[in-house]
This record gives sequence, structure tokens and C-alpha cells, in this order.
Amino acid sequence: MNVENRPGGAPAPEACREEIKATQSSAADMARDILRLKKEKDAVILAHYYQRPEIQDLADYIGDSLALARIATTLPNKVIVLCGVHFMGETAKILCPDKTVIVPDTSAGCSLADSCPAPEFEAFIKEHPGYTVISYVNTSAAVKALTDVVVTSGNARKIVESFPADEKIIFGPDRNLGNYINSVTGRSMLLWDGACHVHEQFSLEKIVALKKEHPEALVLAHPECPKHLLMVADKVGSTAVLLDYAVNSPAREFIVATESGILHKMRQACPDKTFIPAPPNDSTCACNECSFMKLNTLSKLLESLRTLSPQVEVDAAIIDRARRPIERMLSLS
Repeated sequence: MNVENRPGGAPAPEACREEIKATQSSAADMARDILRLKKEKDAVILAHYYQRPEIQDLADYIGDSLALARIATTLPNKVIVLCGVHFMGETAKILCPDKTVIVPDTSAGCSLADSCPAPEFEAFIKEHPGYTVISYVNTSAAVKALTDVVVTSGNARKIVESFPADEKIIFGPDRNLGNYINSVTGRSMLLWDGACHVHEQFSLEKIVALKKEHPEALVLAHPECPKHLLMVADKVGSTAVLLDYAVNSPAREFIVATESGILHKMRQACPDKTFIPAPPNDSTCACNECSFMKLNTLSKLLESLRTLSPQVEVDAAIIDRARRPIERMLSLS
């Protein structure tokens, strides 16, 4: 963009308007090409609630990890484009090994999954024989292959309570979700010491300050948040649960303590309500985003459909072992 000799080197208003028009035109062109290629390649686009708004708006299905896993098993399409992070693509590939599964940016990882390397988790399991192993879906395929049953934040309590009260359970990798499930079920699960960097970073002090500014606002929190944040929440639940609660609640304002991508769908579903992102400890940020989730962009989505890459590959032996705990989760939930 050209910059005229204006005070402070600021661009002329006309130049700004032209750049905005060009960006909007480019995005519209990419969206049209994505929709065209999707039909040509017999592809379907799945997107997590934490994806960029423009990707959510193009997706055929939007949901949390549980919903996306369920949907993947029902699709007739030859190609699944999973706009999320890598472990979600792995889960889709495990459930649909005969399909081409693509994640637009395979470097879109997960701090929680990374906190639980499979060799270390396997050693931990061997140190505690006789335990049932429950793993959060936010794990690698290799960790799922070591697991008896997989859970999501939306079904973890139900699945844990399906076991006898005296069942010895290892729960990994999220210590915050595990602590929350222990607190609401009265269990004493043995917890792996992992956490999500996004949910760990919310500032209790800033949430309390927001409550003073918006005394009628309800606090919605994901169970991946630490205990001290969950204690001030009016509703604790998965992204899908929080969205449903916001839609059905008579409240008009909400402070949302989970990744800020969910606010797009909340605002679409409830245009007459106010949703305020809970801020992180970093004083320069007003909301809390997962940098991995935001790696997927329209341009990368378009290129992935053009080239049918990068494809998610999972070893056949891992697929065989990891599918069983995922299918067990789907049957229990």
C-alpha cells in the first residue's frame, strides 16, 4: 500500500479503503474457489469452534471434538478437510482410514497433546498396573492406542461414572479437567500432569474486574481452566455445552473463559446478547487465542483442496489399537 507524505506517515484514507476492498475481494474469490473445489474433489469441510470466523462460515459442519468425531463416521465424501489441530485430523483418519484426511496446516499442533508424549505415558501406565486408562481426546494417536477409553470434555463425567466407584483410573493428560471430574464425581483418579496453554493463561483478577464492570454478566468456563477459575464460573462445560447454555439462558451478557473462536458462533446464534472474551494474564491482550488453531487460513484451505495435501497419515497398527477406545467413547456417549 502506498503511503503519502501525511503526518506520521499514515496512509491516505482512500488508500486504506482500496486495500480493504482488495482484501475483501480476495477473500470472496478464495471462498468461491474453495466451494467449487470442494464439489470437484468430493470433499467435506469440518471446522472446530476455535477456527477463524471465515473458515467457520465456509464449513459444512462446525463442532467440538466429540461432534466432529461423530460426524466423520457418517460422511459419504472421499475427502475430509479437518480445520482444527493435528490430533483432530488423526482422530478422523483413525475412524475413516479409507478416506483422504487433510489438515490445511499440519504444524497446527496442541500444547495439551504435546504435554503427553506416548513413550512417557506408556512408562507411567506400566508403573501403575491394574489401572483403567482414560485419555482425553486432545492426545496423539499413539497415546490413544495406549488407552482403554477416550473422552472429551463433554462426555468425560458420564464415561468416568460408567465405571464402578472403586475403579482405579489413570486420567490424562489434562490435570485441570481431571481435577474437575474428580470434584464432581467424588473419584480419586490418578492424573497425568498436562495442561492447555490457552486455558491456563486466563487471569482471575481480570475476570473479577470484568464482573465489576458487568455485574449482570454470567461467567462461562471450559473445564480445562484451573480450579480457581472454575470456582467463579456460573457454568462449566465443553464449547458445545457453553454455546447451548448461552442460547437458552435469559442472561444478556456473558464473560467467556475459553478460546475466543467460540464467540463467533455465540454472536451468530445470539445477536442480541453480549459476549466478552475473558482476558489472559498478558496485559497486552484483550482475548485469549490458540495460535495453533489460527494457523489454518483461507489461503491454506484453498491450497489444500487444490493439491489434496497435506494428508494426515497414521500407522495401520496404531489405527487398529486407537480405534477401539474411540469407538468405545462413541458408544458410551
